[in-house]
Parts: sequence; C-alpha cells; structure tokens
Amino acid sequence: MFFQWLKHYMPRSLYGRAALILILPVVALQLVVSIIFIQRHFEGVTQQMTQNVSRELHMLLSEVASPDATARLKALAGPLEIGTAFVAETDVPEGNLRRWYDFSGLVVIRTLYEVLPQTRAVLLPDDNQVVIYVETVRGPLKLQFDRYRLSASNPHQLLVNMLVFGVLMTVIAFIYLRNQLRPITRLARAAEAFGRGRVMIYRPGGATEVRAAGNAFLDMRARIERQIEQRTLMLSGVSHDLRTPLTRLKLGLSLLEDEEREPMMRDVEDMQRLLDEFLSFARGASEGEAALCDPVQLVRDIIDDSQRADLDVVLAEAKGEGQVMLRSVAIRRALENLINNAVRYGSRAEVSVVLTAKSLRFRVEDDGPGIAPEQRDEALKPFARLEPARNQNRGTGVGLGLSIAADIARAHGGVLRLGSSDRLGGLQADIVIAR
Repeated sequence: MFFQWLKHYMPRSLYGRAALILILPVVALQLVVSIIFIQRHFEGVTQQMTQNVSRELHMLLSEVASPDATARLKALAGPLEIGTAFVAETDVPEGNLRRWYDFSGLVVIRTLYEVLPQTRAVLLPDDNQVVIYVETVRGPLKLQFDRYRLSASNPHQLLVNMLVFGVLMTVIAFIYLRNQLRPITRLARAAEAFGRGRVMIYRPGGATEVRAAGNAFLDMRARIERQIEQRTLMLSGVSHDLRTPLTRLKLGLSLLEDEEREPMMRDVEDMQRLLDEFLSFARGASEGEAALCDPVQLVRDIIDDSQRADLDVVLAEAKGEGQVMLRSVAIRRALENLINNAVRYGSRAEVSVVLTAKSLRFRVEDDGPGIAPEQRDEALKPFARLEPARNQNRGTGVGLGLSIAADIARAHGGVLRLGSSDRLGGLQADIVIAR
C-alpha cells in the first residue's frame, strides 16, 4: 500500500526519476554527515573547550575570597587573557544573550551553567567576545574573553562547503547522466515516429544495453517494413494478375445479348470492386509521405468530392485551426471508407473535425442501425461482415473498410473508436490522433 501511494508522487519522465535517484542519496548522505558533524563538532568539541576554560575560571574565582582579591585576580587574569571587573547588581543582565543561529552557543551556555553553578548570565553577542556574569562573595563579577576559546571559529563553514560541493557534484553528475539518457530519448522518439508511420534516421548510441535495444529496434523496424512490403507486393500482384482475365470476361460479355449479359456483368463488376478493396487494404497507411496539412480543409475537400458523387454528406462541425503532420492520402481513404459505410447502411452522413492542442478528432455519424457494442471489436477485423445487424440497401461490402480505417489511425499514432451517435441514432466512428 505504501508503494502504491508513493507511486502517485513519483516523477513521470525518465529525467525526473533519474534526477531523483541521483539527488536522494546525495541529500541523505549530507544529512547523515551533518548530524554527525553537529554531534561531534558542535557538541563534543564545544563542550570540551568550554570545560577547559571553566577550569581557568574556577581558578580565578577561588582567589575572590582572599584579602587582596583585586590584585591577585589581575595578576592571574592577565596571562590567561581574561578580563575581570566587579560590577553593580543593576549592571547584571536579566537573561542570556545569543544569536538565533548560533547553535554552538547553546552548548556553551549549557556547559557553563553545569560547570559553574554560580553563573548568572552568559552573553554571546558575536563571534569574537564572551561575557559571563558570576556571583561571588564580593558581588557580581564580570569575566570577558575571546569566543574562539570556547568553540571553533566559523563552524558553519563545513556545512556551507558540503552544500556548495554537493550541488556542484550533483550538477556535474546530472550532465553526465543526461548524456547517458539522451540515446534512450532518441530511441523513444524514433519508435514513436515509426508508430505514427514516419521513418526517422536513428543510429544506436550510448551504453552497451542501450545500443543493444537500439539495434533490436532497427531489426524490428526492418522486419516490419519487409512484411508490409511483401504483403503489398503479394496482394498488388494478385490484383494485377486478376485484372487481365476480368478484362477478357468483360470483352466476352460485351458480345452477348443484353438479357444474358446484365447479370454476369454485375458479377464481374463485383469482382472488380473486390480487387480494388484488396489493393486498398494492401496499401494500408503506407501510401504517401507524411506532411503538414490542414485537417479542416482536408475534410471540406472530401465532403465536396462526396457530394459531387451524389452522396448525402454534410459538414456538421469544424473547430480548431492549424496544421498537423499527416499522410493526407491515407487519411482521405480512411474517411472515404467511413463515409461510404455510413451512406451504405444509412441514408445520410455527418462529418465533423475538432483540432485541439493535444489531439485531432475526425468523426463520421450516420442514421443507420449502428453496430451492437459486443460486435464492435469484431467489426474492426479484416473481412468481418455484420450483415444480420446492418441493413445493406446499397450493395454488399467486403469487410475491409473499417479495418483499413483502423490501420490508418494506428499508423498515425491514433485509434478508431466505434460508438452510437446521439445526434443521428446510428453508428459513430471517431479517428482520434494525439498531437
């Protein structure tokens, strides 16, 4: 449960996680060293130095009760570099004085009160002087000496050096880490481009493992390209070879009487249409090069061509401006297939296009019977035909229209989604492409 909760707060990017892996040990190490330093240096060393000075103060205070206390204190305090002076009761401060960030001062004050119970006030105004007021039989005594005798000078320097060099080492390590992560990001961009139907120049680099992954990606890309090429060549060859006997059949049928020729000519035309569909399926999304185009204008051109072909198609919605990297020929084929299906199984079709900063969506809706939710996955498979659920008032289909549209959407890094049209009541087909 803890790791599941922690996962929501982890960085998403590889750079962020690598930086976290790099920074966390450095910060943890500095915290451990800082704690040890404070315990050993601030407390241990400061306490030991304060106790040593306290012995000298004890020796001075032992002379206060003597008859010639002032002279003896002066004679002893001079070599010890400690200033002494008796003060009035009103000159004694009511409390201790310490700067808020003087952590070693806490240890000094605590140790002095433990070693010298007669201490009344300790003043630590700066890094140079220490003033102590103690109670004696002759009244309050003011003792003044240098701060360096109680604690190390500039104890914060070690912490500052740790912080500065920690940040410096982190920056240097991050620069080297970025050089190691750059080949991974290049591989990710090449894989993403290939998924969108574009071939990006990529050369493996970086560590041995990254180079191995890069070479594996290049081998996979080459195999996929060969398979697509072989499929295209095979189906194109079959379609081309079958056109010759079909042409001869048309010539032979043209010599027959009209009554005998008409049914057979319809069969030949159906065969011709099947071959055209097979060829379109073989081409898939590989036809044309990806280039910047205006999707809104592309949809308008497709609708104009469909209306000239006496299809009842209208533009329902067009939002967004800009250009997107698309294979316009492939997208045109996908939308034309969706429009043809819409007018085949219904009476009219409405097309809409919405372009946002994150996605591009083409939508084709019809007023036909639609497709049941449990049959939508099956409808996207090649050669799938759902005649019992769909009226076919304009001839039979081959079962490749939706499959071709789905392949083209995937080649652009998108997806084809089937649903129910709230506006027309029939099928709603969306091609959604991430930008």
